Amino acid sequence: MPGPSNFGGIVFIKSGRLCYDRRESKAKGVMTVRVIAGAAKGRALKAVPGKNTRPTTDKVKEAIFSMIGPYFDGGEALDLFAGTGGLGLEAWSRGVERVVFVDKDKLSIDVVRHNVKAAGAEDASEIYRGEAERAVKALAKRGASFRLVFLDPPYRMTNMDKLMADMASRGLLEREAIVVVEHASSVEYPETMERFAQMKHAKYGETAVTIYRYEEPNDGTNEPAGE
Repeated sequence: MPGPSNFGGIVFIKSGRLCYDRRESKAKGVMTVRVIAGAAKGRALKAVPGKNTRPTTDKVKEAIFSMIGPYFDGGEALDLFAGTGGLGLEAWSRGVERVVFVDKDKLSIDVVRHNVKAAGAEDASEIYRGEAERAVKALAKRGASFRLVFLDPPYRMTNMDKLMADMASRGLLEREAIVVVEHASSVEYPETMERFAQMKHAKYGETAVTIYRYEEPNDGTNEPAGE
């Protein structure tokens, strides 16, 4: 696997693609990561050690993909605040062609690299280590465009609407792209925003999921913003 390099102030790593599921072992008190559906179903993968990464539960993940899939016909996905890469990887297993992962935490990046190597799928994913906002700028400069985006930040971050607007202004979203926001259930995102319409909203205890569809301007233009 190629090593990391610097790209626009972000560590860039070429890697592979796969997906996972999390199941907690009551006997050992450890987190087991597995693929739950699609091409990589059943494969055990590594989870991020420690308590700094909040996993998406099976219940929430299954609900998300039942609302937006459950399977896909190609396209590219972006998993910001990737953690172990679970949402983006699940999307690949269900048919997304390529996934870009972003996380600023070295432990998370190391886990994603490990999981990709374990699956032998180094050629179909990209991993950036860095802040989400900087990654968005770097990807826009490359002319990247995504059909599916996952935003699962730490719950203290409540500005995903602004990040979505920035992504749209930079031309990172395909026509009718889907954006999935996982957030604290105490946080409410608007039903409509400029260029976005809310498709689904559901609460699962302390977790909520809000799903938007991107709507291009009527003239079909979407000129990328500058710095």
